[in-house]
Amino acid sequence: MRIIYEDNDLLVYDKPAGINCDDFPKRVHRLDKDTSGIFLVAKSEESLNFLQKQFKERKVEKKYISLTGGHLKNQAGEIKTLLGRSPNDRRKQKVFMPQEPDAENKREAETHYRVLQRFKDYDLIEAEPKTGRKHQIRTHLAHLGHPIAGDKLYSFKGQPVLPNLKRQFLHASFLKIKLPNNQIKEFKSELPEELKLCLPK
Repeated sequence: MRIIYEDNDLLVYDKPAGINCDDFPKRVHRLDKDTSGIFLVAKSEESLNFLQKQFKERKVEKKYISLTGGHLKNQAGEIKTLLGRSPNDRRKQKVFMPQEPDAENKREAETHYRVLQRFKDYDLIEAEPKTGRKHQIRTHLAHLGHPIAGDKLYSFKGQPVLPNLKRQFLHASFLKIKLPNNQIKEFKSELPEELKLCLPK
């Protein structure tokens, strides 16, 4: 993995798809195996606690680039729901409405998005999760009826398929956080070539 940044407390990687974050004992946060982009690994327990606290307190700014099937109704918007494990498929997360009988103990999830470019059958968007729930962006976009291109777990039947896309089109492109030395740092990662090549013409 390419290192974007390193100091005495932290390693910032540009993670390719296919690498499992759970293999890193001091990972600060997690990206799904088939999501690429900015991934933080602490070098000590102290720095791990310091950095994770900011994620828990929602003080970290994170942005993702994604290609979604179809066209979102609005150029920009926010999705606020409850999220929890799907009772029908243990691998998946599901959106719950507050009035549902199963909604108790489900966790709030909030994602903001804006459309960067519209293609014939897709929207290229920037998604900014304000909370850090498992599969949050993937679940939220599927809930709107526009699952992420190449997402085998959340896609619908009859979705258009990009021939060269081998995984979900989701990339962690930006992260802003305060470091243990009190510096505020911004990290950026360009869309990988494998995803650029899959963009519709």
